[in-house]
Amino acid sequence: MRHQNHKYKLGVNPSHRVSLIKNLASEVIDHGQIKTTLTRCKAVRGYVEKLVTLAKVDTVANRRQALKKLNNKDAVAKLFTEVAPKFKERNGGYTRIMRLADNRTGDNSKMAYIAFVD
Repeated sequence: MRHQNHKYKLGVNPSHRVSLIKNLASEVIDHGQIKTTLTRCKAVRGYVEKLVTLAKVDTVANRRQALKKLNNKDAVAKLFTEVAPKFKERNGGYTRIMRLADNRTGDNSKMAYIAFVD
């Protein structure tokens, strides 16, 4: 039974899901916002929020943990130097999900933007 174990499966195997979440998170950090499906936005939101919370305290150990979670040196550097200092005084809720009115052509899946709050 999976009581209290909610996870977005995203229709892929576990290793693909992990790499997908890592890549989406690094793209959100690099670009500030990305457009993807609503379910993927919801899946990556918690991952990015935890990374920003980790990056608010700039230590070598935290940088190494972030590198382990992102696997992208450029994204980690940008996270610690540009993104996290903007949210020093904020206690959470660093991202927002904006749903789009138009669904994706082809499979009609719901689309959304995930972006950092300004």
